[in-house]
Parts: sequence; C-alpha cells; structure tokens
Amino acid sequence: MSALTTFLDRSNTVAPPGYNRWLVPPAALSIHLCIGQIYAYSVFNKPLTQVLGISQPAPGDWSLVEIGHIFSIALFCLGASAALFGKWLEHAGPRKAMLASALCFSSGFFLSALGVWTHQIALLYLGHGVLGGIGLGLGYISPVSTLIKWFPDRPGMATGMAIMGFGGGAMVAAPLSIWLMGLFQTPQSTGVAEAFLVMGSLYFVYMLFGVLTIRVPPPDWQPEQMPAQGKAHPAGADVEASTAIKTPQFYLLFAVLMLNVTAGIGVLGQASVMIQEMFSEKVVGADRAVTVAAAGGFVGLLSLFNMAGRFFWSSLSDRIGRKNTYTVFFLLGAVLYFLIPMTGRMGNIVLFVSAFCVIMSMYGGGFATIPAYLRDMFGTMEVGAIHGRLLLAWSAAALLGPQLVNNLRAWQIETLHMPAARAYSVTMYIMAGLLLIGFVCNLLIRPVDQKYYFRSSP
Repeated sequence: MSALTTFLDRSNTVAPPGYNRWLVPPAALSIHLCIGQIYAYSVFNKPLTQVLGISQPAPGDWSLVEIGHIFSIALFCLGASAALFGKWLEHAGPRKAMLASALCFSSGFFLSALGVWTHQIALLYLGHGVLGGIGLGLGYISPVSTLIKWFPDRPGMATGMAIMGFGGGAMVAAPLSIWLMGLFQTPQSTGVAEAFLVMGSLYFVYMLFGVLTIRVPPPDWQPEQMPAQGKAHPAGADVEASTAIKTPQFYLLFAVLMLNVTAGIGVLGQASVMIQEMFSEKVVGADRAVTVAAAGGFVGLLSLFNMAGRFFWSSLSDRIGRKNTYTVFFLLGAVLYFLIPMTGRMGNIVLFVSAFCVIMSMYGGGFATIPAYLRDMFGTMEVGAIHGRLLLAWSAAALLGPQLVNNLRAWQIETLHMPAARAYSVTMYIMAGLLLIGFVCNLLIRPVDQKYYFRSSP
C-alpha cells in the first residue's frame, strides 16, 4: 500500500530533464476519450424506457423525462466535483486524481447495470449520475491543468488537445454502445445492463494508461523557444483561486460558459430522439425517415465536430484572442439556432445536420477555450482550481439545458397536443436568445484589477 501511495505522489510524477512534452497529450486523451462517453448517453435513452417491455415501453417502464435526469445529474456532479476537488488536485497531482476518476467512472457503470437488472432508477442516478459524475469532474480538470503548464506558449492548443478527447468520446461510445446492446439483446433483455458491464471494464483499463504515463513539468519550467511577445497572448498576473472568485471577471466568464453550454447541452442530451422525431415517417415519409441506426450515426457525427471544434477553435484563439473567439460562438450560434426550425419544416435533413455540426463545433470550442481564457485573466498558478470552480457553470447548464428541452417538449406534446416534430421550435428560439445574452457578457469582460494579484509574503 505504501508503494502505491509513493507511486501516486505528485513528486514522483515530475518529469526528468529533457523530457519530451509531446508525450503528455496521449495520457490526457486516454482519460478524456473515456469520460467523453457521457455525450453519447442519448443512445441509451430509448432502450432504458423499454427495460420491462423490451420492444416497446410497458406499464412501469421509466419515462424519457426520468431517464433525462441521469445526464443532468452526471454533468451537475462533474462541475460540483471539479469545484470541490480542484484545489486538492493542484497539490495532490494529476496521477491521484486520474486514478480516482477511473475508479469512480467505471464503478458508475457497474452500479447502473445493477439498477437496470433490479429496475431501480435510483441506482442509475447514483451510478451514472453521482458516482460517474464525480469521475467526470476529476478526469476532466486534471489533464487540462497539466497541459497548460506544459504548453505556456500555446495554451489554447494545449487545452484543445485534451478537451477534444472529451468531445470525441461519443464518436467511439455511440457505435460501441449500439453494438454491445445488439450483441446482448434477447427476448428477455434490452442488452443495456450487459453493455454497461463491458464498457465499465474497458474504460477502466484504458484510463489506467493515462494514470501510468502522466507527468508534470519541474517548477519554473519553460520550453526552449517561446514565441515573440507580440505573437503570443501572455498569461495574466497570478491570482489565487480564493481571490479569483471575488472578481467580476470570474462571474462574467461563469455566465459566458453557462450560457454557451446551456444552448448546446440540452440538444446534445436528446440528439438521437430529436432527429428521429423531426424526421419521422409521418413528417418526411418512410423512405426518408431517420432510423435508430442513422440517429446513432448523427450522435457520432456531432461527437466528431464537437471534438474537432475543441482543437480548431481553441488553437485559433491563440491567434485571434479568446474574447473574439467567443464573439463568433455567440453570434453565429444564435443565427443557426434561429434557423433550425425552418430546416425541420422544409424537411431538409442536410441543412439540419450541417447547422448542428457547426453548433457542436462551437459548443466544444467553448469548453476548450475557457481554460486558456482563465489563464489569460488569472495566470497559471492555480488555474486548475479556478477552472474547477468555474465548471459549476457547467453544473448549472446541465440542470437548465436538458430540463428545458425535455420538459418543454413534453408540455407541448401532452398539453398543447403539438406534433413531436414541431415541439422543439420554441426551444431553439430560447437557445438563440441565451446566446445573445452571452454575447453581451463577453463584451463586458476587462483585465483583472491589480488589487487582486497574488503577492508572496516578504
């Protein structure tokens, strides 16, 4: 036990002289590609509403709204655990945090499998929601904080490398989940529980690769060649995490992240169901209707753009600045959300998919750019802890976004008797409005006042 504790200690993760920093991104990606599975959770939504009926919902089966709570709880716990453990992570080091993430994330699958077998949704809330969500939070911030320290010359690109894995996790998880459920499906089982067991085991083994290979740079380490000052966006003066939350910049950035995430996460959580309803047989005809397999492909495609956008937009922010990058997110995103209901009424699935692909690229780009934005504002000293606290904005968005989509959809269908294909229009307009509010918040951000700077004791 003492040998394990020694191995996990931060002092034993410090890289030796001459260590190649490009060996660190694969360790970060091994964690983020796994925990990014949460973005493909919508492929389980329909099977989880048929656990008793198998081929269709039966009396006693869970509703789509009940299942939707799992996604919200998981992302709420992601932000809450990142905020709670962010300061600890800075001192304990990434290896301990990444191992804790692997244990929590994989255990969430095992507990959820038990919940499906016993038909107790509370176990799914506790498993994939709470336990898995804690694994998400710990696994999310530890590689990001480490990469920012390894790449002070290109912080946007560095965070994009790590966080693109989180966005791309669904690209692997969506087809894997569908294949496993099909493999284990029987007349008595939807195959969901068995798929959970296999995925929990696979993810744990893969995440261990990151635990074993992660390294942190020595104190005051700098790359051999730093870019000219005029070509780089220098880090802000160091601000302690406890002080950062007293600044107006922190709360404006909180609003910026929350509004950008809310506008994307609600749709992402129901992507599979939404495209099937907006392009069903009743709407576009049997020959053009979106099948379950095609909907799974749509989720995977969104994951691809979510992943690519994280690297593209965050790298671009190193050139044009974080504020300008978010300006593009908010203005272009608002226009696209406003146009989406029109694509549905036209029955134009190509325009519908294209619009969401761009939206998801900016959604992912917002996550990847925000750590570099924080570094520009508050320095690198405790950027991991500050990032963890800011991720409470993700928690708030996780509660607001999916519930807005799920409950507004259910209300319009059940109370107004609106066709399912049209039940998303109002939601899209609300999302566009939220992005315009985020645009205003971003415009108000100014450099941090010197009174908040960290000053070491004489």
